[in-house]
Amino acid sequence: MFFLPLKPNSSTQLPPTTLQVIFVLDSLCLCIFIFIFIASKLQDMSSLGRRGIHFFHRLNAANVPTDLLEKGQNRVIDASLTLIRERAKLKGELVRAVGGAVATTSLLGVPLGHNSSFLQGPAFAPPRIREAIWCGSTNSATEEGKELKDPRVLTDVGDVPVQEIRDCGVDDDRLMNVISDSVKLVMEEAPLRPLVLGGDHSISYPVVRAVSEKLGGPVDILHLDAHPDIYHSFEGNKYSHASSFARIMEGGYARRLLQVGLRSITTEGREQGKRFGVEQFEMRTFSRDREFLENLKLGEGVKGVYISIDVDSLDPAFAPGVSHIEPGGLSFRDVLNILHNLQGNVVAADVVEFNPQRDTVDGMTAMVAAKLVRELTAKISK
Repeated sequence: MFFLPLKPNSSTQLPPTTLQVIFVLDSLCLCIFIFIFIASKLQDMSSLGRRGIHFFHRLNAANVPTDLLEKGQNRVIDASLTLIRERAKLKGELVRAVGGAVATTSLLGVPLGHNSSFLQGPAFAPPRIREAIWCGSTNSATEEGKELKDPRVLTDVGDVPVQEIRDCGVDDDRLMNVISDSVKLVMEEAPLRPLVLGGDHSISYPVVRAVSEKLGGPVDILHLDAHPDIYHSFEGNKYSHASSFARIMEGGYARRLLQVGLRSITTEGREQGKRFGVEQFEMRTFSRDREFLENLKLGEGVKGVYISIDVDSLDPAFAPGVSHIEPGGLSFRDVLNILHNLQGNVVAADVVEFNPQRDTVDGMTAMVAAKLVRELTAKISK
């Protein structure tokens, strides 16, 4: 297979340059062979992953009884919800036992990335954000002086086991219901209020739906993002991270939707905004809109305020670890000024679209996402 160099002897003598060429060709062929071998193995690994994900779909196609699959899926879903329920119940009991809290922020991770249109790295974000929150490089106090180590300020009920549920063949319709049910379980344990760690932005739909249904009416939403995420059905996926706010507005879960930081918006995004009466604030006019946005008063006459922060609302100079890098965004202090000055009863929030796979080596964006969580915690807890 290779160009093996000939061993010189008395009858065969090749010029030195010829031997060098043969040696180079031999090495090159060996490298190509190794590359093809590794590529085939990686392809096999990828195929194994796909086979694992679609295992239950093939069982269904092979005429395995539907009720058998559904019963198994229901057991996994019930077990997942039981874990969230019991953890929320325990944390709620502890906060009530300490006393003095009107509202306590409760972290809930939703490591979902498959509804991303580009990269799926946001599925790995929740543990990285938690790690950064408690990083020893900073203290545990928010800028307004609230102490995160106080259980009346911040608690945590863990993650919705998204991948484990999907691995059982559960489709997105049911998965979205599991996410909504998980949020409601947190809200049942007063004074806990959910702060959800994404995950891609598709999670905002089931979370807002749960908050609105649990509170019995619509909320006002402050949405910080480079994109409006309001396509009717991006690439044919009604649950796409680019369509979450279309589902929210269709469902009547929001009275007002203010979108801030926009700088990648298509004709459909603007038309959908007009259709739903969305207040869209683009970065090209931010200097003009700044005073209004830094003095918002929301939530009057509705059930409260919901805040959704896509990390790519920030300029990539501040947060490079995102899937969709859009230069010309908000500074971190711009975001904090909007949050700190907001007047309204914040009943829930999410931080989404941090992609650890694109972060810097020192975890810069993880720390940015963690800081957003810390300041949102201060806004929610009281």
